[in-house]
Amino acid sequence: MTSSETPISVTRTRTPGQRPADSSLSFGKVFTDHMFVMNYTEGKGWHDPRVVPYGPLTLDPATSVLHYGQAVFDGLKAFRGADGQIRLFRAQRHAERLNKSCRALCIPEMDVDLVRRSFEAIVAADHEWVPSTQGTSLYIRPTVIATDVMLGVHPAHSYTYFVICSPVGAYYKEGVKPVRILATDTHVRAVQGGLGEAKTAANYAASLSAQQEAEQAGYTQVLWLDGVERKYIDEVGTMNIMMQIGDEVITPPLAGTILDGVTRNSILQLLRDWGHKVSERKVSIDEVMEAGRNGTLREMWGTGTAAVVSPVGELGYKGEKISIGNGQTGMLTQKLYDAIVGIQYGQQPDKHGWTSVVKVPATA
Repeated sequence: MTSSETPISVTRTRTPGQRPADSSLSFGKVFTDHMFVMNYTEGKGWHDPRVVPYGPLTLDPATSVLHYGQAVFDGLKAFRGADGQIRLFRAQRHAERLNKSCRALCIPEMDVDLVRRSFEAIVAADHEWVPSTQGTSLYIRPTVIATDVMLGVHPAHSYTYFVICSPVGAYYKEGVKPVRILATDTHVRAVQGGLGEAKTAANYAASLSAQQEAEQAGYTQVLWLDGVERKYIDEVGTMNIMMQIGDEVITPPLAGTILDGVTRNSILQLLRDWGHKVSERKVSIDEVMEAGRNGTLREMWGTGTAAVVSPVGELGYKGEKISIGNGQTGMLTQKLYDAIVGIQYGQQPDKHGWTSVVKVPATA
């Protein structure tokens, strides 16, 4: 039986929740009626894919994920267009990236097609939860955790894959707004050979201290530098980073320390479609600060699933502050945001086949 033929059972909840008004939505605080679950057992492989009512996971106190952090996740969105259709944005690439994270943590890979179908199945089950206001969406969080019940530092022999969903509001309720970021050379996010290119729970836990310090200093996000020389830019917060210096758009290369962002990949494709000069190369904080001083740093923005693009209006480093674009959203940044969002909601042509329409059941 191929993955496309593997049946996914559906058990509907008997106690559906109250769907919130679109205007009340924030991020990740309300969850839908159902969840997708699948299990892995050594010798049997991944099995029993199913949609079930949303509810707690029961874990023994000795469950290995709680002690050794063998956990990965991803995140993507479903959008309801003005035509009423629900679209997933780059579901296949998200499924592939989840597997890449699994490999980094010795978690058995899943069939990519089945992972993609898990996204479709949970969205179809909870399609009424997909909000319809422009800027809102249904956030989809696939996660894999190790479930062995024993203490011992080694890859587990059993795992649970689950997918939960949350209706979320517009990231920028009053339009795209520039943020202030602080470059740090005292904290390290990742080094080559580590977990920087995987989406793991450990990466996010390791970022909290620097993020807290940045917020206390009046900044929104941390600009991470490389973990060896502490001079080359890696990421900003939990997003990839891009900047336009002169006529060149620069973003750090995928060299083992940063996440292969789906939005990053999409934006690079659009920039090349539009004829921009694009470089995936090392860029030092000194180069960027100097460009800010001499006026050639035209725009800077972060890219990620939640915000699409997050313009940077001010960069701080070692007590110096650089204003970027007079603290306003740049024209290219805004154009990129509008283009991606237009594709996600079916308002602009999808030339690269990035979206896929979810088939909604006739009766729910």
